[in-house]
Amino acid sequence: MKTSFSTLACPDWSLSEVITAAVRYGYDGLELRVISNELDLWNLPEFQPLLLSETNRSIQDQGLSVVCMGSSAVFHSSSAQERERNLDSALRMADVAAGLGAPAIRVFGDRVQAGNGREDTEVWIAESLLKLAERLEPKKIQVWLETHGDFATASEVSELVAGISNREVGLIWDPANAFAQSGDSPLIPSSISDRIRHVHLKDLVREGAGGMRYVLSGEGEFPFETMFASLHEISFSGFVSFEWEKLWHSELSPPEVALPHFTNWWKNALKRW
Repeated sequence: MKTSFSTLACPDWSLSEVITAAVRYGYDGLELRVISNELDLWNLPEFQPLLLSETNRSIQDQGLSVVCMGSSAVFHSSSAQERERNLDSALRMADVAAGLGAPAIRVFGDRVQAGNGREDTEVWIAESLLKLAERLEPKKIQVWLETHGDFATASEVSELVAGISNREVGLIWDPANAFAQSGDSPLIPSSISDRIRHVHLKDLVREGAGGMRYVLSGEGEFPFETMFASLHEISFSGFVSFEWEKLWHSELSPPEVALPHFTNWWKNALKRW
C-alpha cells in the first residue's frame, strides 16, 4: 500500500506548496480536493486546458501521482435537474483528472433528504453513478463513491451498489465515517470487497450525544488494527490517503504538524500490523 493525503489538510496552500510538502514528508501521491481555497479546481489557471499538461509534468517530475480528484458532486436529490447539475460538475472534474493521469473522481451519495425515502434515494444515486460511469468510460476515468453520510456503513453502501453491474463504479472506503456515527467496526464484507479502490484514514475520539473529535493518527479510538487486517484479507494494494479535514475544522492542527505526523505513524504502524 502507498500513501497519499487529501489537500483538505492544507486548503490555502498553492499546488507548488502541496507538491513540496508531499516530497518532504514522504508521500507517494496526492488526492486533490482543494487548492488555494478553491474547491472547483478547473477555475484555477494550472488546472485549465492550456496549462494542464505542464501541471501534470510538475507533479510527475517529483515522483508523485494524482491518485484521485475529489469532486463535490452529490446525487441524493429528488430533483432530476439538481442531479444533472451535479453530474455536470463531476464531468468537469473528470476532465481535470484525465489531464493529470488520475484514475478516478470521488463523488458522494450522500444523505436521505427530508421527505424522501431511502429506497427512492438509492435509485437516484445508482442511476446517477451509472450515467456518470458511462460518460467517463471513453476517458478511462472511474467513478469512486465515498462511504459517507447515510451510506457510510458497510451494510448501507452494500445495499446501494448491489444493483450496479458496471465495474467502473468503485468505492472509497472511509470506515472512520461509520465509526464516528455508530461505532461500526471497520470490517469489509464480501459484498463490497471487490469494489474498494481507495481508502481514507483518519483518527477520532467519539464523544457524547453522537459527537466526535478528530485527533492525530494513533491518538484516538479508531480500531486501525481491525481495519488493516480487513485490508490484508482482500489483498488491497491501492493508496491509503490521510484525510485531515482542516478545511471544515479550523481548530485542527496545521498541516505542518499533521502531515509529517501521519507518515511517521504509518511507518510504525506497518511494523506492528
